[in-house]
Amino acid sequence: MSDYKHTLNLPSTDFPMRGNLPAREPARIAQWNDLRLYAKLREARRGRERFVLHDGPPYANGSIHIGHAVNKLLKDFIVRSKNLAGFDSPYVPGWDCHGLPIEHKVETTHGKHLPADQARALCREYAAAQVEVQKEGFVRLGVQGDWDHPYLTMNFANEAGEIRALAEMVKGGYVFKGLKPVNWCFDCGSALAEAEVEYQDKQSDAIDVAFPCAQPEALAAAFGLDALPKPASAVIWTTTPWTIPANQAMNVHPEFTYALVDTGERLLLLAEELVESCLARYGYQGETLATAPGASLEHIAFHHPLASADAGYARLSPLYLADYVELGAGTGIVHSAPAYGEDDFHSCRRYGMSFDEILNPVQGNGVYVDTLPLFGGQMIWKANPQIVTALDEAGALLAHEKITHSYMHCWRHKTPVIYRATAQWFVGMDRQGPDGRTLRETALAGVEATDFIPAWGKARLHSMIANRPDWCISRQRNWGVPIPFFLHKASGELHPRTVELMEAVASRVEVEGIDAWFKLDPSELLGDEAADYDKVTDTLDVWFDSGTTHWHVLRGSHPLGHDQGPRADLYLEGSDQHRGWFHSSLLTGSAIDGHPPYKALLTHGFTVDEKGRKMSKSLGNVVAPQQVMDKLGADILRLWVASTDYSGEMAVSDEILKRTADVYRRIRNTSRFLLANLNGFDPAAHAVASDAMLALDRWAVDRAAVLQARIERAYAEYRFRDVYQQVHDFCARDMGGFYLDIIKDRQYTTQPDSLARRSCQTALYHIVEALARWIAPILAFTAEEIYENIPGVRGESVHLETYYDGLFTLPADATNLPPEQAAMDRDFWERVIQVKQAVNKQLEAARNEGVIKGALDSEVTLYVDDALHALLSRFEDELRFVLITSEATLAPLGEGADAQPTELEGLKLAVRLSPYEKDERSWERRPDVGADPAHPTLSARSIANLPGGPGEVRRFA
Repeated sequence: MSDYKHTLNLPSTDFPMRGNLPAREPARIAQWNDLRLYAKLREARRGRERFVLHDGPPYANGSIHIGHAVNKLLKDFIVRSKNLAGFDSPYVPGWDCHGLPIEHKVETTHGKHLPADQARALCREYAAAQVEVQKEGFVRLGVQGDWDHPYLTMNFANEAGEIRALAEMVKGGYVFKGLKPVNWCFDCGSALAEAEVEYQDKQSDAIDVAFPCAQPEALAAAFGLDALPKPASAVIWTTTPWTIPANQAMNVHPEFTYALVDTGERLLLLAEELVESCLARYGYQGETLATAPGASLEHIAFHHPLASADAGYARLSPLYLADYVELGAGTGIVHSAPAYGEDDFHSCRRYGMSFDEILNPVQGNGVYVDTLPLFGGQMIWKANPQIVTALDEAGALLAHEKITHSYMHCWRHKTPVIYRATAQWFVGMDRQGPDGRTLRETALAGVEATDFIPAWGKARLHSMIANRPDWCISRQRNWGVPIPFFLHKASGELHPRTVELMEAVASRVEVEGIDAWFKLDPSELLGDEAADYDKVTDTLDVWFDSGTTHWHVLRGSHPLGHDQGPRADLYLEGSDQHRGWFHSSLLTGSAIDGHPPYKALLTHGFTVDEKGRKMSKSLGNVVAPQQVMDKLGADILRLWVASTDYSGEMAVSDEILKRTADVYRRIRNTSRFLLANLNGFDPAAHAVASDAMLALDRWAVDRAAVLQARIERAYAEYRFRDVYQQVHDFCARDMGGFYLDIIKDRQYTTQPDSLARRSCQTALYHIVEALARWIAPILAFTAEEIYENIPGVRGESVHLETYYDGLFTLPADATNLPPEQAAMDRDFWERVIQVKQAVNKQLEAARNEGVIKGALDSEVTLYVDDALHALLSRFEDELRFVLITSEATLAPLGEGADAQPTELEGLKLAVRLSPYEKDERSWERRPDVGADPAHPTLSARSIANLPGGPGEVRRFA
């Protein structure tokens, strides 16, 4: 037997079957760095239409987690795909560097009583170290960007820019000082933003407290009585006994009906709907004497419930009308301590209570002032039981129980927070700007002008803006950008040259950082006026830091924006940022430029495990990006992100990543087949014109062209899951399940320079050129490896390329094709695929039954209707190559009475073992195998394809 292996065109490539990604990817990153790839990309796209995705800065604290990976990879997909589409799409990564967590870390490590300047220096040092740790993680993920020049909110220029942004808002009239209840954390010693508050269960003392009536004649008149037959009390229910010492009013709903209930010893004022439940709670029997609407009770005064216990509480508590009173629990009367409740605060202010009149005995550390009667010097949580006891002893306590309810907690310390009225700096939502619109109106208009992905984000952000209170932008911390104001000691007013002075401060901060303000002697800027002014020591909320990056990054340190105030094309963050960065950026952009700093907002969900549970160390379900990259490679993590619907919760686990790796292998193996079969192909010398290619090869290129158009649209619409599915289906169905299977015979057995082989290689070349680009935004490392193994002249990187323009669609130069080939359009080939799938099922059944060992052992007869006969007969004697059988014969459907039916209408099949010998070279069973004594194991077709032979003519497949 002769050895004909050397006469075959066997596949060969340096592209390995195994990706070995954990070892190869770091070397690829080093190659990109040596190439200065990002800089070259910027140069290559210079002058093109811009697309700017502005990076929402992650907080510089701790190694990256899976949420970081999701966020950064989605951004990388977008930026890379925009560059692939020909845009100039830079990416400047950023970091949020100020704020309490870093300050808390430094305090934990070095102690709480460090000098302020030393504490700030240590915070800056710690933040810088954390930036490097996170940067290393992001780079290892393959995220492409200007990593040598990121923006940091602690960069001196950015700190100065933030002060200038604040000055613009002062100039616009949006910033004011006020007393107002804000979320206050005793551990932070500072106000908290709404986004810094979370809700957890807390056990509290729920008490019902009686306030004795101080104006019985007025109360009797309100109920239409001549007089009260006995003492009366209004009853409130609260879960915060610690607020009772600060009570200054009570609230009733103007439209609710209230009852005066005789309980024997005294009369109780209660909402009529709650009388029964209240009496049951108190263990009382009672009878309603009269009812009255809440509106008739306005201004009636009651004594403080502790008035009899200490003269310090000898004050009155009037009834005010308020719509926020509810009937879901309690008594229908709400006690009001205006310093410790937002609704209470507004109610008392509406009734004329001045800031100076508001009682605020709780200090920033949660301890009552020493001068508070009975409870001075005590921590409020510890004082709760004593307050309950004092109320009981005063005869004011009607009921007491412990309840567990959802309560506000600090998201950092996980400790309860309170509402507390403090002197803070605010951005006024309903203050008019220079254009006559309020900030709220401008921001809401901006929401309407913004595109949201997913669409539900618009209603969510609109609701938040429509209902939000004024923005408290001040914090009482060391590590933050200062609010560089001077307040007149007598009037409390801002210096008349505040905006001018802020620019002077910003100029210093630009050189020395925020320490320039803290060490500034006021006389340096105010001269002789300094003695009349106090220097504000508050710092800005960190949401103001990140929320103003559009000002000092897009138009400052990294000018990426557009005219008339910078507007990034896209902001992308997690869905929690509707109340965070999206929110603060919208407000600052609206105040400064009159519009949002973005054109579109994209939000993604959070990661959970395969059971839908949140990631938790205690549950042991945390997936660490670094571990995934060390075990599977960054491209597997990237492919998982692309494969997931990011609009909702994103499930990840070891098992899910394993399945993702299986899909990766399908794409890699397909790519390897394409590359291996380009062995010996030079596109400049061997490429075949489209009208000369075989029909099947033209179809394959057409499939790639159609897919490329879909992929371009999917990337443009941020539908990465669609890209993933389209590429996988193309590799699995169109290539692996159909085209690549068919071409093996032609590719391996025809003569090396034959049209049959070169046509096929031309199609493979076009497809792999396109495929490498399609996957480049997602499989950044693998795409580069594919690209450098494609024959022909190569650029320096696939990431410098744009979409491949060598594809064509059917019909391709159809006027130059024979009629039977011109008719082989997309519908034709889709029908052929259906036929082949039906044949494959029957071949598999025959194999399972032991009739044949492989498809080429078989001969098939296709019993077809007229339509299928007309379609399949176009292949003439090449149908067997399409079906990968040794023989394929067409017969009328009516003759196939004993044939096997198929799922395809108009088709029955008969499969049999071919009686002929196997061709050693092609593995076909042909009747002429051995007819030539010189080649006793070959068929005539194989002999013709030997070197020096006349070759074989193929037209279709």
